[in-house]
Amino acid sequence: MKNNLKNLKLFSLIFVLVMTLAGCGKPYLSTLRPAGEVAKEQFDLMMLSIFIMLFVIIVVIVVFILAILRSRRSKLGENFMPKQVHGNMKLEIIWTLFPIILLIILAVPTVLLTFKLADVRAMDKVNSKGENKQMIVNVTSHQYWWEFEYPNQKIVTAQELVVPTDKKVYFRLHSADVKHSFWIPAVGGKLDTNVENINKFYLIFDDKKAKEANNMFYGKCTELCGPSHALMDFKVRALPEAEFDKWVSDMQAVKKPVASSSDAKDGEKVFKQSCAGCHAVTPTGVGSKGPNLTEFGDRTRIAGVLTHNEENLKKWIKDPDSVKPGNKMAGQYKVSDSDIDALAKYLMERKVGN
Repeated sequence: MKNNLKNLKLFSLIFVLVMTLAGCGKPYLSTLRPAGEVAKEQFDLMMLSIFIMLFVIIVVIVVFILAILRSRRSKLGENFMPKQVHGNMKLEIIWTLFPIILLIILAVPTVLLTFKLADVRAMDKVNSKGENKQMIVNVTSHQYWWEFEYPNQKIVTAQELVVPTDKKVYFRLHSADVKHSFWIPAVGGKLDTNVENINKFYLIFDDKKAKEANNMFYGKCTELCGPSHALMDFKVRALPEAEFDKWVSDMQAVKKPVASSSDAKDGEKVFKQSCAGCHAVTPTGVGSKGPNLTEFGDRTRIAGVLTHNEENLKKWIKDPDSVKPGNKMAGQYKVSDSDIDALAKYLMERKVGN
């Protein structure tokens, strides 16, 4: 009896902990705190399936408990034989139709939402000038970083996606090397990026929810793509449309980067000699070997995972393989420690606007 009571207390504690942890989550990362129309619709569908499963579990438990209580040997005797229900037409119909009805309740909204979210015809419509009024981002995944091209705005950036809030943002997803998967947990479901084809979908970033998350969401790669798959993160800056338009204007205004300090000017020379073959510092250069660095100084992470400061930048330049094993930057250049110091100064000055 004591052991049973002890086990019951342990089970209750574990249950409470699981329920508590299930409710945890940051507004910039958790799928349980949807931050957009797509995420909310997917969350509601997930909750519907959970409620259906809980309903079935409760019904089964109730029937099981009633059967135990009503069929105890102490109550009915050792020789009691339960009534046989094999061939009972009424029961056969009930336990056949019941699961079918539950499946229909789940299937109908699932199919409707699937077709709704798959409707991306608007992104392919253009006017007589060949212009598209929809907000479109071409996403290209690499081992292990992300490139974001804005074809209508004619700018390119990397690692930090910038989007307007309260507006459909359409994505074309493609991979430059192996299969990856693009996912912003708080804003919508994931979709693969393939080498052989382009996948399309859209997301909507809720302005109110974005403000709760300090206008920053986290993105992940969810397809095992190599040694540094778990480190293939990216950030999403969700801005009100006016602020987004200003960011676009500031990006478009960058024609030639200017180094201000003497150290940064030395770093610019190092960059041109050792880095310019793979990286651009103007918002052009679609398909470059390395990430676009136009607004590198404005980013929140180095290599997507390190805190954004000069020390971590130097660490990354000196030995990128120690941060992201298997990356394609390692071994492609040779620079001295003094060159790295100057280069860090130059890159930290790469900022856009104010």
